[in-house]
Amino acid sequence: MLDTWTLLIIDDCAADRKIYRRYLLKDPHQSYQILEADCAEEALALCQKMRFDVILLDFCLPDMSGLELFDQMQQKIFETSVPVIMLTGRGDEEIAVQAMKRGALDYLVKQNLTQDVLQLTVRNAIKQSCLQAQLYKTQERQRLIATTALRIRQSLNLEQILNTAVAEVQQLLKCDRVIVYQFAPDADGKIVASSVESCGSLALCDRVGTGGRRQGTGDREQGEIPLVCTLPPAPVPLPHAQSPIPYIYELGLCNCVSLKEQFNTKANLVVPINLSNNGNPTPKLWGLLIAHHNSGERQWQTDDAQMLNEVSVQLAIAIQQAELLAQTQASLAKEKQLNAFKSQIIATVSHEYRTPLTSILAAASTLVKHSQQLDESKQQRFLGIIEHKARYMSKLVGNMLLVNQFELEKPKFQPIRLDLEQFFSDLIEQERETAGDRHELVFKITGNNQDFWGDRGLLQQIFTNLISNAIKYSPDGGAVEFHLIGKESQVIFYIKDQGIGIPIADQENLFQSFSRGSNVDTIPGTGLGLAIVKACVELHGGNITLSSQVGQGTKVTVSLPKIFPTAQLSPSST
Repeated sequence: MLDTWTLLIIDDCAADRKIYRRYLLKDPHQSYQILEADCAEEALALCQKMRFDVILLDFCLPDMSGLELFDQMQQKIFETSVPVIMLTGRGDEEIAVQAMKRGALDYLVKQNLTQDVLQLTVRNAIKQSCLQAQLYKTQERQRLIATTALRIRQSLNLEQILNTAVAEVQQLLKCDRVIVYQFAPDADGKIVASSVESCGSLALCDRVGTGGRRQGTGDREQGEIPLVCTLPPAPVPLPHAQSPIPYIYELGLCNCVSLKEQFNTKANLVVPINLSNNGNPTPKLWGLLIAHHNSGERQWQTDDAQMLNEVSVQLAIAIQQAELLAQTQASLAKEKQLNAFKSQIIATVSHEYRTPLTSILAAASTLVKHSQQLDESKQQRFLGIIEHKARYMSKLVGNMLLVNQFELEKPKFQPIRLDLEQFFSDLIEQERETAGDRHELVFKITGNNQDFWGDRGLLQQIFTNLISNAIKYSPDGGAVEFHLIGKESQVIFYIKDQGIGIPIADQENLFQSFSRGSNVDTIPGTGLGLAIVKACVELHGGNITLSSQVGQGTKVTVSLPKIFPTAQLSPSST
């Protein structure tokens, strides 16, 4: 089937127009839709209404010369070059030169005009116009690709690159809108760049997930695109260069299902934005680059799709570059955080070790030098100092190692069924042995505390850190209460003291490593206890809160589910 070309004959002689029409309609190689005008005014009106592939223009017209009309059409109407063939009844070379200088493609003398000459001239005009249009489009496509590639090399701002690309593509394709649509991990997605602010009539509703088929059934939301497709195992061959292609360009994107039933086909041209997938031959579908045309059905050409696909390749490079930058920045930030953490550990250890180590050395030296002069009670007192300070240092090292483990990766969570009443009773008794006479440890139990599953080691960390804080920051002694409250699906326990309390300004950061209240004065501590407690509570799927007033004590409340959700357990803990 021959392509049909639209041709305008501008001549005030009806007989001549009839001859030209007859000659052209007999051309076996081309098909024409021919319109006619007998004056410049009518010709201008027709050119303003529609675009012509070729114009036959007579030099002599009743209202102006053909050259004057040609000048007006070039200045006011034609956005791109339209081949114009000048016709005249005189073989005047001066007129021919003037016409060619103005941009006329060819020049024919009526007296020498034959059917073959007219057919060949018009065919050559169409061919040359197509070549020029193809050259222009190729140059613009290369310019766009080069511009996008240059921006990728010069800029790390992905948003800027995407917005520039969609604006350039819209201008090049002369379409209504170009967007970049990004898929989310849950197969949902969003528009991340658009060449126009408003969504217009483009609806994106049925979303595509990587490697799967998804067909939405709900109400369409503004900014969504209906797509029903699956990823093919191999790219689909390109159609012939001169033939229209489907509105979904099938170069490795998708095999579309019942598109005509979904919405107006051929309104959109869509190509995938595929990222490399860590050596996997199957690329990762990041999103879509979509050209939308809502002013009637459009015959998208292969060149349009190829250009859009080349842009998508450049965008994929930009996206991967941006992701790599984000990963690098995150790694640097993490490294900086770890370095700061290590520096803080060194500073804390050097500070906190100095005092107990000095006490140990002094007690040990006294025992070595004067053991014979010391009675048994004094020897036991010095040995007690050594033991107490050694335990403190051992706990300090343990806390440091545990916090470091939390910083690098979560420790294994190994829940078992626990008798909480017996578990906490044993821990309370251990604390009573070391607490001294000034502190009264009170243990109260209410509710049903059976059927609890938890990690014994992590629970012990929670209890010992909270109870030791309550005792340590109650230097004047007093009651330290531990309440265990059993609920249907959770257990709640809180530890309440009558100590120095915590200033309100300090409470916000107390669960961060190395944070302490500003009123601790000379009371030793590393600021790691509450950070450890919070991490252990979160591993249990629970939460922790703190309330305190300066001079009136502190209350820390922990809530834990009785049964930890199985879906959150790591393989090593099951």
